[in-house]
Amino acid sequence: MDSNLLEFADKAVQYATDNDVQYCDARVDQQATKSILIENHQVEHVRDKSYKGIGIRILKDGAWGFYSISNPQSLEKIKESIVETIKNINHYSTKKNNQANLFPVSSNKIKKDYQVLEKPQLEDLINVGLDCSKIILEKKRIKKATVNTWYTINSKYFVSSEDSKILQNFTDVVIDMASIAHESGLTQSVNISEGGRGGMEQITKNNKAGTSADKISEKATQLLNAKPVKEEKATVVMNPDFVSLLTHEILGHPSEADRVLGKEMAWAGGAWWKNKLGQKIGSKNLNVYDDPTIKESLGWYYFDDEGVPTQKTTLIEDGILKNHMQNRETSAIFDTRPTGNMRATNYSFVPLIRMACTCIGAGDWKVDEMIKEVKNGYLISNMKIPSIDMKRYNWSISCQYAHKIKNGEVTDLLRDVIVMGTAPKFFDSIDACGNDFTVRPITNCGKGDPMQSMIMGNGGPSIRGEATVKSVN
Repeated sequence: MDSNLLEFADKAVQYATDNDVQYCDARVDQQATKSILIENHQVEHVRDKSYKGIGIRILKDGAWGFYSISNPQSLEKIKESIVETIKNINHYSTKKNNQANLFPVSSNKIKKDYQVLEKPQLEDLINVGLDCSKIILEKKRIKKATVNTWYTINSKYFVSSEDSKILQNFTDVVIDMASIAHESGLTQSVNISEGGRGGMEQITKNNKAGTSADKISEKATQLLNAKPVKEEKATVVMNPDFVSLLTHEILGHPSEADRVLGKEMAWAGGAWWKNKLGQKIGSKNLNVYDDPTIKESLGWYYFDDEGVPTQKTTLIEDGILKNHMQNRETSAIFDTRPTGNMRATNYSFVPLIRMACTCIGAGDWKVDEMIKEVKNGYLISNMKIPSIDMKRYNWSISCQYAHKIKNGEVTDLLRDVIVMGTAPKFFDSIDACGNDFTVRPITNCGKGDPMQSMIMGNGGPSIRGEATVKSVN
């Protein structure tokens, strides 16, 4: 971390405090990214990006102000901007009806270095990417293989007027792969992302990337011979990869307290369960939590962007809505503790309440036992594209492939499948959760206006419930 940036942040907070503000914090972000795009075993480009800067939040007379600057060169420029920000707050605060209040938290002074077993190098990224591209192209009917490997090295510093000083250093490594098959006018694609917080081991351990490359290549080829499905309401068994996106869209986003309050509706809408805390919203088999402490997931961190320490937060317990993800301001409204979910894409954005690693809890069912009890249904596999209404009530999510289940046996492979339902009916229909809990990487979640893209984890086991299934063709 640039020592000048740390000094600027400390002095900026002190300067704002000396100007009689209610609260101030500064976030310093420094990131270096390397990425490689490989198409059909050819390196298309290598990109090297970096940024560093400071974002400063100020609370005065119950109103917020925010200022950010890239690679600042002088403290005087920062001080001038703080003065202007305070002037803007003074103007706005006289027109603000509801004043912001912050739930009290303890201060922390700490440095956290996250574990990296194998430091990522550009040559390693290229070699892994080329190996995966070769694996995908080995299948005869594959027409295109796309592999994008990347890593980021991050340093985040937080300082506040409440005497917190927190430095976190971490690395993320991810590989995104797509396999496209084509024959006789029909095109099918299967994609997957692997990776996590750590070093190259996040994609190379147990040949994770190579194994996934082989699977998506084989499945894309098989889908050329698959059948579409007629629309029907039936029992569905969803695999963990599909469940992770379903959890993200219809459990994670509506659990963000700013959405529940209607304060942040951009990109992912609100929450149908507003004012339903303590009420039954699903079957007794449904347990949901958000957990930033799951090590090596893309949602792993020790402190959020308000300096709040992270914890596992129970959102739904035995079908009862228990809590939302909270920041310090919403916690004061709901009279509960902040959950450590306040995050921004980088220093240039105001933090928002964001998922870390939202999961459906595991059950004790074996997957084959879940399937064996289904007389007529579908095995739904791997996430694709979601479509959800503004309240997260009506939802449809396409899967990458599915199989018909007949009399407890997995049979025909099916293509172009969409699964649809309404949140309360589907949650209430869940009658089994598997023991195959898995956390998956989510590399592009949007929220806010201007939109902030963020990486995170989502997870769950295989689950069984009732939904409508149809093919798009």
